[in-house]
Amino acid sequence: MREKITRFMQGRYGNDRLGQVMLTVALICVALSLFRIPFISTIGLAVLILAYCRMFSRQIARRAEENRRYMQFEGRLRAKLQKKRAALAQRKTHRIYKCPGCKQKIRVPRNRGRIAISCRKCGTEFIRKT
Repeated sequence: MREKITRFMQGRYGNDRLGQVMLTVALICVALSLFRIPFISTIGLAVLILAYCRMFSRQIARRAEENRRYMQFEGRLRAKLQKKRAALAQRKTHRIYKCPGCKQKIRVPRNRGRIAISCRKCGTEFIRKT
């Protein structure tokens, strides 16, 4: 049986990161459909069918391009989340202000009173309470 499946999948795209995410979304939609949320089971079924169509597709270049675009999107999203996480970790010791001139983010230590902050990028100086 394993040999038959291997022969069937030869020349087909198979599973990738985008396919895994699509299967996870389909599973979540099926779980949410137990709470009688309208149309969620239909969405889950559509995502599941699309995921399997991608897996069994013979258009490998197109599927690889879709996965590449998804991976770029996921990378940008992860980078933004890491920046937010780092800012949250420093919120007790530092404040982050935006320069009124160039919108550059500037990190200054907390509890220093009113201080003059100068932007390193554009040289604008402004006063803020830390």
